[in-house]
Amino acid sequence: MTPLAVLRPEPGNAATAALVEAAGLPAIRLPLFVVRALDWTAPDPAGFDALLLTSANAVRFGGSGLDTLRHLPVLAVGAKTAEAARLAGFDVMASGTSDAAALLALTEASGVSRALHLAGRDRTVEAGGTVAQVIPVYASEVQSIGRAALGRLAGSIALLHSARAARRLGALLAEHDLPRSAIGIAAISAAVAAAAGTGWTMTTVATEPSDPALIAAAIEAMRARD
Repeated sequence: MTPLAVLRPEPGNAATAALVEAAGLPAIRLPLFVVRALDWTAPDPAGFDALLLTSANAVRFGGSGLDTLRHLPVLAVGAKTAEAARLAGFDVMASGTSDAAALLALTEASGVSRALHLAGRDRTVEAGGTVAQVIPVYASEVQSIGRAALGRLAGSIALLHSARAARRLGALLAEHDLPRSAIGIAAISAAVAAAAGTGWTMTTVATEPSDPALIAAAIEAMRARD
């Protein structure tokens, strides 16, 4: 049975792996990054009319700085981000099911004019337009992965949750002189698939940016291949 390789950092890695195993497939748990909180100071919330969140990590690692911003409505990318925000006591006014660019359009449509984006250190959204300020509150730092650990991915389908993970996987394989052609990839978006490049044994893209859709795409591609 073809295993699915889960490359995202914890705590998301364990959650995705559990979904893979619940679907009856083996999961290879190999986080390429580790997430840590950054020191940050919350700005005066009076200067903003909403929070923009593109990752649940902003809530998980935001710390006490979130307290003064709790009354601001949230626009979130993805169901998991929206769920994390609600569990932390935020009111989610809108949740996008595509990507950050689509959420920015949703921000305008929602009448938001000065959003505060709590983000990762490596991000795709910058200040401008409806985004008044961007503050990094967490960082995903690369993990050192040895050749033996990376070799476990041969014959698997790697689940790619971000363009950064896609590029990192390709770089690691090149570093250890391991072939892309031994691994299939399932990307959470077309942009992530593009970042992964070519040369994989197969490439598939989720119909929406969620774990269930990503796993379903991998399973469908697996069946088509077999």
